[in-house]
Amino acid sequence: MRKLLSFSLFLGLLLMTTLALAEPKAEIFGGYQYTHLDAGTNANGWNAALTGNYNNWFGIRADLSGAYKSGFKFHTYTFGPEVAMRLPVLKPFAHALFGGGTASGGGVSNTGFVMLYGGGVDMGSGPIAWRLGQFDWMVTRFNGFTDKKNVRFSTGIVLRF
Repeated sequence: MRKLLSFSLFLGLLLMTTLALAEPKAEIFGGYQYTHLDAGTNANGWNAALTGNYNNWFGIRADLSGAYKSGFKFHTYTFGPEVAMRLPVLKPFAHALFGGGTASGGGVSNTGFVMLYGGGVDMGSGPIAWRLGQFDWMVTRFNGFTDKKNVRFSTGIVLRF
């Protein structure tokens, strides 16, 4: 009986260790963002993302954000591939995201194309991590004008499933 109990405990610990080391199938990020737009606008807001991981290094990300300053609002909704390297405590990643954006303020609203190229680093092992930083170069195209001098920084909490 004692051997069976010891063997069962060993198998349980082995299973829990294997599950803890396995890559998560999905990650949800939520946090703060700072956005600098070429027009000189510095806005604060939120950033949220859902990443579905296909294997240990590749996933597809849906990224939503909102930045605000004195009646001005800028929302983005982008999607695209993400590559990552899973180290014991750190997870550096890079992505290329494509989609749309809506800028509004002063009773005027405008929708256009948005591309985000960037990456960052998550710190933590297990189901909860901290996104130390995510930096994105943002390219926007509104009304036929392309602006390539926009940046975004995000930080927050990552939940892994």
